[in-house]
Amino acid sequence: MPHSHFWRDSSPAHITAGFVAVLVGYSSSAIIIFQAAAAAGASPEQIGAWLSALGLAMGITSIGLSLRYRQPILTAWSTPGAALLAVSLPGSSLNEAIGVFMFCALLVLICGITGWFARMMQVIPQSIAAAMLAGVLLRFGLDAFLSLGHEFTLVLVMLATYLIAKRWLPRYAILLVLVLGLGCAAALGKVDTAAARWSFALPLPVMPHVSLASLLGIGLPLFVVSMASQNAPGVATLRAAGYDTPISPLMIWTGLATLLLAPFGAFSVCLAAITAAICMGSDVQADPARRYPAAVWAGLFYLLAAVCGGSIGSLFDALPRELVVALAGLALLPTIASSLHRALREEAQREPALITFLVTGSGVSLFGIGAAFWGLVAGMLALGIAGFHRRSRV
Repeated sequence: MPHSHFWRDSSPAHITAGFVAVLVGYSSSAIIIFQAAAAAGASPEQIGAWLSALGLAMGITSIGLSLRYRQPILTAWSTPGAALLAVSLPGSSLNEAIGVFMFCALLVLICGITGWFARMMQVIPQSIAAAMLAGVLLRFGLDAFLSLGHEFTLVLVMLATYLIAKRWLPRYAILLVLVLGLGCAAALGKVDTAAARWSFALPLPVMPHVSLASLLGIGLPLFVVSMASQNAPGVATLRAAGYDTPISPLMIWTGLATLLLAPFGAFSVCLAAITAAICMGSDVQADPARRYPAAVWAGLFYLLAAVCGGSIGSLFDALPRELVVALAGLALLPTIASSLHRALREEAQREPALITFLVTGSGVSLFGIGAAFWGLVAGMLALGIAGFHRRSRV
């Protein structure tokens, strides 16, 4: 039975990875959800309901898909999509926003049913996918060390803990970093418990309203951004880690979950990339086939966050930002290293992979689409030109 396998395969390292993934996901971009909801005219209660709906959708899909395929399949909201909504929704009603969410979910569902997205992703070589993942994660690794300039003692303690634990207790390195980091932050007076408050958010459905202007002006860009900047990197993350999960069913289930929970504020449920990588590292479990419990635990933490949707913002405000940044960067170091190794392993594809890595790592954004997509485009273009040049010389 899948459930018995889950409990047998679970370990503290899986639980820690799941918790860190959710912590990083919420702390890095939950504020953008607040901005997007406020732009649509949502009340504080409705904003809490949005976070609860998102937590419920991500929790159910992460748990269900990970147990179904026995692979660490983590879902997340589209952060680029939330940013797009924050600047596009002013002037639109909350009812129109819900209509946009349902329209976008329907397009994702169609992509899953037809297999269009899966066929497109099959043409991307593993070296390019791995290079794109390394580029996406580069900022997190750099920020971990840049945070030394802001909270030197705290980050130094976390870094020293990581290096020592990697030597003697590698599977528990991130758990120890988290525990000692929290202890150090509390000792330094950096944890503001007065800012934390508990509140529960109830589902607040909103009747959708459909207008052609909002569907074309907001819905289509939201779909393109979510697929190019979130789902494509999510698939690349799975492939770079060596997982062969069928893509179309993932699109069907995430699209269906979004469609059903969109009236409650779940604007998008996509495949995770950065937070998924936390659950796929060798520190979680040496055997890739037994890493899936980390994503299941992340799903359980998502469900807990759904219950406490109204408290999420204040809870993360209580922690120093440098703690979360350093924790994310250290947790992702093994994945960055393995991704770079895969990307540069084949000499014939080394330069296109390097271009992919540099474009993605640059953070460039064009036409509202993030660097991950343009890194893939640049790498595939370079690979195509190199292949054409080799054939023309034969």
